[in-house]
Amino acid sequence: MTGTRLLFRRAAIVALATGLMLSAAIATAAAADAKKRSFAGMCAFYSEKERVASGGHFDPTAMTAAHRTLPFGTRVRVTDPKTGHSVIVTVNDRGPFNKGRVIDISLAAARALGMTQRGVIYVRAEVL
Repeated sequence: MTGTRLLFRRAAIVALATGLMLSAAIATAAAADAKKRSFAGMCAFYSEKERVASGGHFDPTAMTAAHRTLPFGTRVRVTDPKTGHSVIVTVNDRGPFNKGRVIDISLAAARALGMTQRGVIYVRAEVL
């Protein structure tokens, strides 16, 4: 084998190995992103608040939510697995600050989920 062919073969092997490692890294990142895009836990609702963390006024008739880390404006589908009801809310506030809760929703969203009598429920949430 000539020197040029050997060099070409080595370069092809390195390129293939690099491509395989890169595709594995992309697949791992996509799986991690999918985990971040859905979560589950306890949900409560709130109806009496003057201002929200995004700077606006709280509207109990709007389909809004509070989340600790999701950016303002993020849309989230919140589902009650017990009833199968779901609502789409927009994050415009920070919270919940009670241990064990993953999201707080407005009174309108709570009514749509049918949770106002129960107060706190287990939900599954998916970032849209």
